[in-house]
Amino acid sequence: MTLTKPRSRTAGAHGGTRRPGAGRAVAVLVLVALGALIPLLGPSPALHGTGEADAPGTGGIALLRTVLFAALAVSVGELFATRMARALPGAPAALPRSWSTAADAVGFVAALGLASVVATGNLVPAGPADIDVGGLYETRDGKLALLEVNGFLAAALCAASGRPATQALPLAAVVAAEALRAHPTTEYSPLVGSGLTLLHLTCASLWAGGLLHVLRTLRLWNRAEAGAALLGRYARVAVVLLVVITATGVCSSLRRMPPGTVLEQLTDTAYGRVLLAKVILMAGVAALALWARVRLARAADPLTAGSPARAEVYGLALVVAVSGLLTALPVPIRW
Repeated sequence: MTLTKPRSRTAGAHGGTRRPGAGRAVAVLVLVALGALIPLLGPSPALHGTGEADAPGTGGIALLRTVLFAALAVSVGELFATRMARALPGAPAALPRSWSTAADAVGFVAALGLASVVATGNLVPAGPADIDVGGLYETRDGKLALLEVNGFLAAALCAASGRPATQALPLAAVVAAEALRAHPTTEYSPLVGSGLTLLHLTCASLWAGGLLHVLRTLRLWNRAEAGAALLGRYARVAVVLLVVITATGVCSSLRRMPPGTVLEQLTDTAYGRVLLAKVILMAGVAALALWARVRLARAADPLTAGSPARAEVYGLALVVAVSGLLTALPVPIRW
């Protein structure tokens, strides 16, 4: 009698072994490529036919802003999710390796690049000689750019220390500086706009970065019962975050595009077109979040909610890239 060795469940149709993580790795690489292409290639298509000028270096500035937002989300979300996991009764003590130090370092480099643009009069410097570092201290935008650089540097040092929670203060300073930068003093009621942006950016960072760290924690805990409890606790907070993000986003948009001109500017201006793309992406992400919440509440195995939650993270990464592009485009005229 001949004994036949059963085929592995990971074997392909031709007997080859399929690595379970290969598809996920490819998906992440594709996502990173798309995230980089959106800000780099986005300005020209968005500006086409609008009559608006494409400022020099818009693609590079959008990419730097995207990296800055992503770094901020990773660090802020990690602080939020770590605190939530440690407060969970009966949760395993093990937590994922921190990404905050690397994220803050990347954010520091992005903030440094944006500061160099401000130091050359909002133009891309051709070389180090074009950068007027001393001039940064003489303008409002320059001081805010320096605050973001120093904030990420301080956050990276705090994250690498024995007390990573202390990075919350410098990260808060970065968020405040970004909110003030987005609304110059010449704008209509700039403090109101800065307050809306502060709330919007904080909640978006907690949502995207927090979900990323929660999923990393679930993978480390390997289907422990506390994993479902952690995901459920995050989902409840995420509902509130989504409501605040939606409300502040709508209010900010209406401040720049009054109700009577919204439909026209959504198609006739670069800012409006990219904003429309962001709204569509956010609708998709919200649908995935709802799907994950339904699975969490009704499925026999609540951890099956992890699949739509992972797709939600990918969608949020694209939203971050679109947001970076949005900040680099000309603001529509307030008719």
